[in-house]
Amino acid sequence: MAKSANINVRIDPEIKLGAEKLFDSLGITLTDAINIFLRKSIMEGGIPFDMKQQYFNAETETAIQEARDIITGKTSSKSYHSARELFEELDKEMDGE
Repeated sequence: MAKSANINVRIDPEIKLGAEKLFDSLGITLTDAINIFLRKSIMEGGIPFDMKQQYFNAETETAIQEARDIITGKTSSKSYHSARELFEELDKEMDGE
């Protein structure tokens, strides 16, 4: 029989419940998922996914939301037949027309 060790972890109850539901839908337990994570961490020699905080300034966040709204059809956007047409319109805007 394999020996096992216990790990005590404090976690937000909602996070635990969400994780249990997710892993149950995958046919594994939370303990199985933690073991998979730990084994993969050992194989990778570190955390097995990128850890970075996505941060954008307000202007970029607004642009991202605008792009999402265009993709989903919530906002219409103008299209151009050529780059020249686009630049001509931009030049007009810069000239104040």
